[in-house]
Amino acid sequence: MKVFSMTDIGRKRHTNQDYVYTSQKPVGNLPNLFVVADGMGGHKAGDFASKFTVETLCKSIAGSFKTEPEQIVTSAIQTANHRLMEAALSDNRLEGMGTTLVVATVIEHTLYFANIGDSRLYVINEQIRQLSKDHSLVEEMVRLGGINEEEAKHHPDKNIITRAIGAKEPVEIDFFEYQLKRGDVILMCTDGLSNMVEDEEIYHIIKGRRDIVEAAEQLIDTANRNGGKDNIGVVLVDTFAEEVSR
Repeated sequence: MKVFSMTDIGRKRHTNQDYVYTSQKPVGNLPNLFVVADGMGGHKAGDFASKFTVETLCKSIAGSFKTEPEQIVTSAIQTANHRLMEAALSDNRLEGMGTTLVVATVIEHTLYFANIGDSRLYVINEQIRQLSKDHSLVEEMVRLGGINEEEAKHHPDKNIITRAIGAKEPVEIDFFEYQLKRGDVILMCTDGLSNMVEDEEIYHIIKGRRDIVEAAEQLIDTANRNGGKDNIGVVLVDTFAEEVSR
């Protein structure tokens, strides 16, 4: 397995509210852990929310006595949600803050992951597949048949999300399992990438890479060339590759 992650402030923002975390070593009873968060709130609240949530999540997973991946991850997410809401109540400057979250682990050849909000998880092989489900107003409109996928890409309400860490208790979590096969590359990203780079272009960048380091750098460069309207957070996991230092 080879892993690479990075964030970028983009071209328009003054602070970076995206936060990513990766560990190829065990975290508690999970053999590895990958996390992407996209914070929201005032000048400092968004970056506090994403970092605080990820750090709290990781501590909870590290201390968990549970053994099932779904129980470990979902319990840790609920804990992080509760602690973030407590933090918001304790400081007026943090009021209304929140964050999206994608949490993943790979056990043998099975990918387990959870998501809240509109940060995404894709698997790329012969094609690109978004496995996560966006929790956004526009996605709800698509599901209800009000607009189509093409209209959704450019809808003015595209950034309104319907679920977030820090919004309410308990937080509603989507949890998934996916059987990986040789050649699969996992991409976890914030909407600073997915709103700026079409899925097809993401696919060609990753498939045309020398390695995932080059792919991540090119993804961020492309998002910035296309406008860089938001912070960009990327985690790439080449699930069957041997770790090679660069």
